[in-house]
Amino acid sequence: MDNLKIEYLKVEDLIPYVNNPRDNKVAVDKVANSIEEFGFKNPIIVDQDNVIVAGHTRLLASKQLGLEEVPTIRVKDLNSEQIKAFRLADNKTSEFAEWNENLLELELLGIDDIDMSKFGFELEDTEEKEKTRQSNLKSMPLKAFEHYDYLVFVFKNQQDWLNAVNKFKIERVNSGYGKTKKVGVGRVLDGKRLLEEV
Repeated sequence: MDNLKIEYLKVEDLIPYVNNPRDNKVAVDKVANSIEEFGFKNPIIVDQDNVIVAGHTRLLASKQLGLEEVPTIRVKDLNSEQIKAFRLADNKTSEFAEWNENLLELELLGIDDIDMSKFGFELEDTEEKEKTRQSNLKSMPLKAFEHYDYLVFVFKNQQDWLNAVNKFKIERVNSGYGKTKKVGVGRVLDGKRLLEEV
């Protein structure tokens, strides 16, 4: 396998593949946001004639950001048929990956200073979360002599929590009655505050 070499090329010298079957316009803003936030960490792949093999969205994002040069990797070990096949495979294979929603939520909870919605993650507004929680508290029915026995496990680091999530196959909660909707891995309500609200 040849060692990969990063080559910086002018954006104006890169040539989009004329028969690119991937419509990537809707992703341009998200990719541009990623480049702006983290830098250009994923080089564009080009052939010997500067025609793009993989990275059309990154090229459009680069133009949107006004970049003059971008990092590229030049393909030298593939023939024309292999380049066509790789161009398709590179896009297709990413479609088979799925999110582990439990682990994704935990990762997002650990990110406080970066707006992940800029990259396509749907995040519920904090103020809206509080309104929903207040509404849920007011609508939660209490029955006479109702009680639950339970244990609360406290994890002091995220890795132990992730181990527990995987070991016990903890699933996301997405159930409830009426306005009482519970969504997430698990929740413990503040008993004192609950009494104040009902």
